[in-house]
Formats: sequence, structure tokens, C-alpha cells
Amino acid sequence: MTPPVRVAVVTPYYPPSVGGLERYTHRIARALHAEPDFDVVVITTGDSRRTHTSVEDGVEVVRLAPWLKVSNSPVSGWWPVQLRRLLRDHRIDVVHAHAPTPFLADVASYVAGPRPVVLTYHAGSLVKGESRAVDTLLRTYERVVLPRVFARAQELVAVSPVARTCETGRARLIPPGVDTDVFRPGTPPPDPTVLYVGRLQRTSRWKGVTVLLDAFAAVARERPDARLVLVGDGDDVPALRAHATALGIDSRVAWRGALSGAALVDAYQRASVVALPSLTEAESFGMTLIEAMACGRPVVGSRIGGIPFVVRDGVDGRLVPPGDAPALAAALVDVLATGDRETMGRAGRQAAVERWDWSHSTDATLQVLREVAGTARTCVAP
Repeated sequence: MTPPVRVAVVTPYYPPSVGGLERYTHRIARALHAEPDFDVVVITTGDSRRTHTSVEDGVEVVRLAPWLKVSNSPVSGWWPVQLRRLLRDHRIDVVHAHAPTPFLADVASYVAGPRPVVLTYHAGSLVKGESRAVDTLLRTYERVVLPRVFARAQELVAVSPVARTCETGRARLIPPGVDTDVFRPGTPPPDPTVLYVGRLQRTSRWKGVTVLLDAFAAVARERPDARLVLVGDGDDVPALRAHATALGIDSRVAWRGALSGAALVDAYQRASVVALPSLTEAESFGMTLIEAMACGRPVVGSRIGGIPFVVRDGVDGRLVPPGDAPALAAALVDVLATGDRETMGRAGRQAAVERWDWSHSTDATLQVLREVAGTARTCVAP
């Protein structure tokens, strides 16, 4: 009997941390755990000052302790030693690293030794306009370090056509997915509700939540019955709350905090339209968009990064210029006011089932891992 392929999923963040990369890696780890020809361990970072190991959904998860954070990147000088030891002790056959957050995936790629590395890249440019110093550092990383990391990987995966791995000409396109059995249409909301799901951190201001608040102030003038729901948490919440108060819309904005599971699905189902107003190409896909579509909700997103790859303008949502609050407000008012909302919702649900169901992504990813491990199976129809 062929022994199982032992895979280390190396990711800078993992649930309960919230985000598209976290949901992606969680789903891949669970898919690997469910397959008898794979063993899987997740290597990620934690908030503790000491490394610790737990079993989550049947998967062993090792959370490395960071020394510090540079922008949004956890860093530790001890990780090269720890990673090399973990790969040896777990007898890892294949390293499946996830980026764009610098350092952890880079280190894993270089300490992998003879083991094949599959690198899945989840962003376009990392430069987000955070600060001149940080942007300079990120540009240097993308110019000097990233090409070497890509060269080290045996296989490269891009989550959308704008992911940086596509520039190499050898990346496989495997978009994220959504569980269409979990994310399903529900009862339409009684009041017009705009929903945002995502991080509310200072390092994630490129998500455009301030622009969304500006836009919603205009929406509220047109639709006095409308409200805005923000799902997510982070250190930028106080500043965003202050901005909402200055705009005079604080009573119309609900701050739900981070949600997952049934509570997150319920939030989508109770929305009239879901907005993703990202400002940079760091938004290479936008998993909240396909989750909203699976729940039969129309979406409005920025025409930037991978969002146009997901949203068909006028079919299952609307696209607007990034950073343009008046255009975002007009699109939201239009979707809320017309019968197109139901039509777009149905089109989005169909797209979620046909284009974005997780089965497509996990099957393709597992096949890549089998190939690099030399264990690809040929399926013969009966």
C-alpha cells in the first residue's frame, strides 16, 4: 500500500483569524485531512509568546510565536530553525506555502530542502499606500526576494489572473471557492441593508471602508430606511466609528464584529447588497463576493485587482472606480431601488454553483499536490 503524502500547509494566518486567505487554507487543510492518501499539518502563526500545538477539525495546527510584526507580517528569527525541525519531525513530503504576507512562506520555501514546494499566491502588488517607508520596503521585497521565492517553488498557483505568480508564465490558475451547501439564499431582508465583510485594521485601509462610509452617507440621504452593517474587527474600528459619527450616520451603522459559521451566513442572507470597495490590486479575488453570491445577494465592488474577474458588471453585480465614493453610492442606490436586485441575486447564485463551488478548487489543488509528490492517480470511468 502506498503511504499517504505528508503535506505541510504553511500559512501566515489561519482561523480563528478572519479573512479570505484564512478561509482558503482552512478549506484546503480540511480537504487534505478527508483524503486517505494525505496526512496534513498546518504551520501558522499565533498571538502567544510561545509556540503551541492543537488539533482543530481533526487537523494538527502548529502556531509559531512571532517576535514582532512588520506592517501585517509576523516575523521571528527563530522560525528557520523551527520550520526545518517541524518538516523533519513530521516527515513532510510536500510543502504547500501560502503568501503574500512576507517571511513565513519565504522561509518555508528555503528550508524545505529537497522537498517540492507548491506556492499559492493570494494577491497582486503588496503596495497599499500604508506609508512611504512600508511601501518602499514592500517594493524592494517584490523586486528582490519574491522572484527568488517563485523560482524555488516547483509549482506556482494563482488565485486570479492578477496574482503576482501569473507574471512568471508558469502558474496554474486555481481560484478560491465557496461551500454552496452552507452559503445558501435565505429570506430577503425587510429593510434595505448594505453589508461589508472583512478586516477593519489600519494595515487594511486599502479595503476602502472609509470610502464605503462616505458613500453610505449619500445612500442614507436617498434612502432614509437604509442601514450599513460592518462585519469584522480590528484596531481601526475606533477611527472608523469616529468617521461615521462625523458623517452623521453613526445611528445607521451596525458594528457586528468578526463572525463565522452560521452567524456569517445569516449576515449575508439579511443583506440587500454586499459591497467590497477595495482600493488596490492587493485585492486579487474577494472571497466575500462569492460568499454573497452563493447566498443570492448582488454585489458592488471596485473595478480593480481580481474583482472584475469575479463580478460580471450588470449581471451579478456592479463595478465602480476604486476610491470613488459618489460612484459607489450611486451603484448602491441603484441596486437597492430596482428589480435588478433579485435578478442579480439569482445570477450570482448560479455563478457560485457553476464557477465558484469549493469542489472545483479543492480537486485541482489536491491534484497538484499529488503530481508534485509523484502520486498522481489516473481516474478511469467505469
